[in-house]
Amino acid sequence: MKHDVRAILFDLDGTLADTLADLANATNWALAQLGCLTHPTDSYRLRVGDGARQLCARALPPDKQGLVDDVLQLMRQHYDQHCFDMTKLYTGIPELISVLTERRYSLAVLSNKPDDFTKRMIAHYFKPSPFSVVRGQLPNVSLKPDPTAALQIAQELGIPPAHWLYLGDTNTDMRTARGAGMRAVGVLWGFRDREELLESGAEHILATPQEVSALL
Repeated sequence: MKHDVRAILFDLDGTLADTLADLANATNWALAQLGCLTHPTDSYRLRVGDGARQLCARALPPDKQGLVDDVLQLMRQHYDQHCFDMTKLYTGIPELISVLTERRYSLAVLSNKPDDFTKRMIAHYFKPSPFSVVRGQLPNVSLKPDPTAALQIAQELGIPPAHWLYLGDTNTDMRTARGAGMRAVGVLWGFRDREELLESGAEHILATPQEVSALL
């Protein structure tokens, strides 16, 4: 592997940054405004990862699905004002990114978070940004696990998918990597567990960011 990996594609939520509390708080606030039951923060580990609309749908009971768009609008309103309240980069991520940059790997970010939030978050935590491409949810581009966006990033940087590692923490990420022909690397410091990552096609499982360097 050491000789043919040229680029690393990172998921954002649960991979670069621990965003769970702020996402949960924003969704719970939106639910409360509409008189719906809220949920413990930790339960959102199984709700995030597939875009904001899916997050809101998963937070609503089956008989309240007609409120999805209302919850989504309120959730985004709250998140816009509070997305940095509790969010932080995972321990070891700044050092990992520094090492990869020094080694001249091409780095990119792909998230199912809306594109404006994705770019805003990377700009906030990485100054200057070490990422050649930062991309979130865009109109007319399918969300992960559809591999379209990952393949577009590879094409933009002129690096074939086989030369990419894809780091992510959910089955959505592993399926995206496999669909794009990238090497799927599951991380255990995020929102999901080893079993889910292996079942969805992870080729490697890493417990800490420091293990990425060893893998390369």
